[in-house]
Amino acid sequence: MSYNVDRTNLDPFYRYKMPKLLAKVEGKGNGIKTVIVNMVDVAKALSRPATYPCKFFGCELGAQTQFDLKNDRYIVNGSHDADKLQSLLDIFIKKFVLCPECSNPETNLTVQAKKQMILQRCIACGHSGQIDMRHKLTTFILKNPSDQIESTTTPKKQTKKGKKKGEDDRGSPEANAQQQMAAQRASGGVIDAPPEFKDEDDDNWGEDISEEAIKQRMEELTDAAKGLALTDDLEKSPEERIDMFYKYLQLKRDDNKVGQVQEITTEAERLEVKDKATLVLVELLLDTKILQQIKDHRKLFLSFCYENPKAQKYLLGGIEQLVGEVHKDILLPKVPHILKILYDSDILEEKVLLDWADKVSKKYVSKAVAQEIHDKASPFIKWLKEAEEESEESDDDENIEVVYSTTEKVGEQKTTPVVDKKENGDDEIDIDAI
Repeated sequence: MSYNVDRTNLDPFYRYKMPKLLAKVEGKGNGIKTVIVNMVDVAKALSRPATYPCKFFGCELGAQTQFDLKNDRYIVNGSHDADKLQSLLDIFIKKFVLCPECSNPETNLTVQAKKQMILQRCIACGHSGQIDMRHKLTTFILKNPSDQIESTTTPKKQTKKGKKKGEDDRGSPEANAQQQMAAQRASGGVIDAPPEFKDEDDDNWGEDISEEAIKQRMEELTDAAKGLALTDDLEKSPEERIDMFYKYLQLKRDDNKVGQVQEITTEAERLEVKDKATLVLVELLLDTKILQQIKDHRKLFLSFCYENPKAQKYLLGGIEQLVGEVHKDILLPKVPHILKILYDSDILEEKVLLDWADKVSKKYVSKAVAQEIHDKASPFIKWLKEAEEESEESDDDENIEVVYSTTEKVGEQKTTPVVDKKENGDDEIDIDAI
């Protein structure tokens, strides 16, 4: 799943996107901490070092932060949910990413360490200004101006005695510094110019408005847009994205990694196919052993279907295809038990099941096959409706307990001594006898 970089911008054609921030709480007690799983990807979409937003979280929450740059692990001490961090990220973006004039995120930061200033320049509109230096994060940025670039050593002035020890023979310090600054500018990183290229007496850091300078800024704008715009995957058709998810889940299944629920769900959200993904789950994970397989993969199905009626409806469509077209002889008699276990596992909600039962559709299988499936499901649906009516009419639910038998006899009812259902004329529903 992706968000607009400026989440207050509701323009459907807004092109600047960032991944949804993912957080994972680890440890217990005093050692509890929150790992920001995709901090690098989020920071890349903002053209800022990953340490900046992570440190910002620490400043706002009053918590210590840890950076493992080698393994891309960014940690905030304490337990913090992803929604809270996402809201704090919005504040960071407003303060340190968006242009104050045009609200465009295509901005670069320039650190003037000796003046203790951080300047912001917008590639889109040309605005230049100083970052509000009152926030604690500015101290961190001043001390770490170039941590987004691997090699950030500022060359020292060459003395009259000649080259410094260890100086690169391929060029002078001035040439090397220029190359470093050019590399930083091209990557959208933070630039800290070496002392020999700073003019401490020159406060005029406005934009060059010559034709050549404007042309160069437009080229930079194009390059920056490539990094911030929607990914190629999301530009593909829904069918292509479903196919991508199919191949992704197929690899997970073949590698026995379908237990990685969070990763699989995140991939479906990234491709924006979470609702229809349940069709893929049915096709790749279920077969004639469906009753046991639903139990085995319950967490995965729940991650897609919980409080998501659309995903549940697609799941029922997948079940219709599996039963009606792939394993009809074996699975058709088991339809009530399949619906039972999906209902008992909280994967399918009562309302979705009743809505499905009210209409025979030929969307996934032929009308005749769909009717067969509905006919087989009717004892379970009948029990579901009666249980709902009893729940509404009864003032004391403790007198009657509706259970499923361990022998897969759906609809069997167990009564307490207080109420004898046979004496009251209520019939038992035994699906196996249908």
